[in-house]
Amino acid sequence: MSFLQSRTRAAREGFGKPVLRKDDARLLVGEGCYSDDINLPGQAYACFVRSPHAHARVRRIDTTTALATPRVLAALTGKDAVADGVGPLTHSPMPGNPYEEMVRPPDVVFVAPHPPMPDDRARFAGEIVAMIIAETPAAARDGADRVVVEWIPLPAVTASIAAAATDAPIVWDETGSNVCVDAQVGDAAAVEAAFSRAAHVVRLDTWVHRITGVPMEPRAAVGSWDAASGRYTVHAGAGGLGRTQTGVAGALGVPESAVRVVARDVGGNFGTRNSCYPEFALVAWAARRLGRPVKWTAERREAFLADYHGRDLAARAELALDADGTFLAFRGANTSNVGAHAVSFHPLNKGMALTATVYRMPAASVRGRAVITNTSPTTPYRSSGRPEVMFIMERLIDLAARRHGFDRLELRRKNLVRAAAMPHRNSVGVVYDSGDYQAALDRAVALAEWAGFESRRAEARRRGRYRGIGVANYIELNTGFPRERAHITVHPEGRVDLVLGTLSSGQGHATSFAQLLVEWLGVELSQVQLVTGDTDVTVVGGGAHSARALRLAAIVMAKASDQIVEKGRRIAARLLEAAEADIEFAAPRFRVKGTDRAVNLFEAARAAPLDGLSDETMPQPSFPYGCAVCEVEVDPDTGVVELVRYTTVDDCGRAVNPMILHGQTHGGIAQGVGQALWESCAYDRESGQLLSATLMDYALPRADMLPAFTTEISEVPSTSHPLGLRGGGEGGTTPALGAVVNAIVDALAELGVEHIEMPATSERVWQAIRAARPPRGA
Repeated sequence: MSFLQSRTRAAREGFGKPVLRKDDARLLVGEGCYSDDINLPGQAYACFVRSPHAHARVRRIDTTTALATPRVLAALTGKDAVADGVGPLTHSPMPGNPYEEMVRPPDVVFVAPHPPMPDDRARFAGEIVAMIIAETPAAARDGADRVVVEWIPLPAVTASIAAAATDAPIVWDETGSNVCVDAQVGDAAAVEAAFSRAAHVVRLDTWVHRITGVPMEPRAAVGSWDAASGRYTVHAGAGGLGRTQTGVAGALGVPESAVRVVARDVGGNFGTRNSCYPEFALVAWAARRLGRPVKWTAERREAFLADYHGRDLAARAELALDADGTFLAFRGANTSNVGAHAVSFHPLNKGMALTATVYRMPAASVRGRAVITNTSPTTPYRSSGRPEVMFIMERLIDLAARRHGFDRLELRRKNLVRAAAMPHRNSVGVVYDSGDYQAALDRAVALAEWAGFESRRAEARRRGRYRGIGVANYIELNTGFPRERAHITVHPEGRVDLVLGTLSSGQGHATSFAQLLVEWLGVELSQVQLVTGDTDVTVVGGGAHSARALRLAAIVMAKASDQIVEKGRRIAARLLEAAEADIEFAAPRFRVKGTDRAVNLFEAARAAPLDGLSDETMPQPSFPYGCAVCEVEVDPDTGVVELVRYTTVDDCGRAVNPMILHGQTHGGIAQGVGQALWESCAYDRESGQLLSATLMDYALPRADMLPAFTTEISEVPSTSHPLGLRGGGEGGTTPALGAVVNAIVDALAELGVEHIEMPATSERVWQAIRAARPPRGA
């Protein structure tokens, strides 16, 4: 029997066990090796000159004084890069998965290129226009300060709706409009008919604002060039090395085989590290020009300006209901701000694919546009595109309940897709394979003690606080790069090497992946060595995004493990002088059936090479789902919102390591709550300057701002995955926006507040209270 068909959980440290992460002890004592820890002999240091303007032509760059700075080695500009044949980075903005394709090639009007160092103009504040290389980081910074750039400022636009207007400043002269994607999905005629007979219609115009990942480790890269082999090497942490390799090779105009990308530990990702960055190509190019390695490490302000951002979706949405509260139709328009360069249309695509979320929606029609602006590019950020549409749907449901007298929970229960109706094709054609959405909702409500909430509300009111409770259901659509490769080698000395194309940025891969081999091969956790982080070794792999790493790796690992068992049987048959048909595998031993004659896995490997390799393309999506319940208290005099309780139930299919999954959920909740209440990449609409470019201005959640979370894992096996896995790294984030804002509005409903935009800062909440309730004596 193949391991793909196995449902046993016998091993002490195997499948389903809450095993402590293997890497933690090493990282806690400072033995990690991050990108900035890499130093090569003879390396020089780079510092980038970045545009202070959101939009400006470069008339002239004078590097004379910079080159005269002590210890400065070179000053490079966009003209130098163009002269050397450096082109745009190669990105993959198009979705391309047939199971979720909402944005199709005919919908794409223009794909804005991404030159690593433009020679003619800057299109967002923070874009690179020059590069200084010196013997020390300080000398490079001194040289960069001495570069003189003559600018011709141009009109800028940072907001998507403004940029889509016909009279908006044009970001790219090559196109007559900033709208670069315009797609329509669903059945507009059916939607129109449903709205015409609806008893109730609720509308919401909202903006799910822009944020960024703020990983603990800022980006860094070291580039080198080997003249003998004609190959570049880039040391840079990322979500996966394949995209960095593709992007750098495309910019340098060389085959991917001429670029090696290496990474060890990665200090946080959340999606913002998954795509290739200009600096990675530039350090490699500069290394070839200088004939020595070149290193760059970002400062935090640089990171805020030039890291890829996430979210930024403007939406207009309507929900039609009959008199009993049955959903009839949804229609909407989503406008995604992709920034100055087209790095990814995936968030827009994902959101359109999940328009109806977990509810039965007979008809839907959605227009999706992507718009170019004078801002840093956006890319998938944790749970790409899904938190936005969950927020929209869950807010519409609460608005319908309050305006038309429905119970919030019963309205949701009435319209949820039933478990018995699976598989379910949603109203834009995406097929959900399996799930029990009502069970997740009911369990979350019970865990959160919803029934006793009114007594908690009354107690808070006696203290002068307004307490509210909110709920939000969610579903994920996990796809990602569909190809994965596993090579497992059993070594005679008692070690099992697992080579995969994934790369951990804190998810505990070395533990979870090893647990599968513990289960299947019967080895000890300590005997499994995960080998990742080098394109010369891993060859193929899409990294960690869209909850793909373990979900796809498990399939190829199982098939490679099957090969090892089959090879091991043949080896054991020779060693034990028995027929191969008489050899059975009882992990970790090969035994002659009905006897005590056996050899273990490592003894077999001593007799002959023992390995397995599987390389598969697996485009099938998975659909994790769940429910979150949030409670807040609001101080009406200051507008301060305190998160007092937070409960989630998340269905991951089958949990390989529940402890790690709970940790992933906790981090996801913090990021979702952070966006709902505090975080924001705020651009000045007139100047295009980023106003939140430091940790003093970009408000991250802290531990003392969050309560202890109540999290529970549900395990309804996925019917579209041979091991029943769905994925579990993003669910904490996905419902958080809706749950938090629904709770705040519930707290303030008696004051007349019906909606509040995010982030729900104390100022915004205070203003909403004052607008709804006139001051005393007025």
